[in-house]
Amino acid sequence: MTSREPHPIEVRSYEILRSRVDLSPMPPLWRAVAERVIHASADLEYAIDLVTDEADLLRGWAALRSGAPVVTDVGMVAAGITARETLCHIGDPATARMAKAAGITRSAAAVRLSYSEVGPGAVWVVGCAPTALEEVIKLNVAPALVVGLPVGFVGAAESKQALRESGLPQVSNVSEKGGSAVAAAAVNALLYHESQGAM
Repeated sequence: MTSREPHPIEVRSYEILRSRVDLSPMPPLWRAVAERVIHASADLEYAIDLVTDEADLLRGWAALRSGAPVVTDVGMVAAGITARETLCHIGDPATARMAKAAGITRSAAAVRLSYSEVGPGAVWVVGCAPTALEEVIKLNVAPALVVGLPVGFVGAAESKQALRESGLPQVSNVSEKGGSAVAAAAVNALLYHESQGAM
């Protein structure tokens, strides 16, 4: 999808990663996502903490190949997605006004604004705010894929559990960990998948 030549440091990082955990039994896209998340976080526990389905990942990969919009909950996630333009309304003044008027968080309001712009079929990427993930589920945004990896002690694990129970095509994890770098890494894995085998 996005042809790239990995830096020698990245190549060496993957060599070390693969010497410490064997993900070769995983289906190709799941392995690509797990390895890039571990590469981005240096946290081998993601090998057993990530939850997804190869069919969901294939759907997201195909949507990205077709140019589906990528919507993020915060600017840090957007900054980490290196191969595509993204949409993030968290800093939009209209988001703050909507949040105040509706009595919801800015993250939830940003999801509402984004959905009104992109409609169904987008790839949604949440790496920070559990309330953004809850709003994605509540609005039934008909996504191509939801990368739901918010981090934190308040609501993060619960929102990811709700995502898994929603039946939406998803990537999530069981624990409270996650974050912007991890969520961006999961999307980058799909964007870079064709060149992944060269590493």
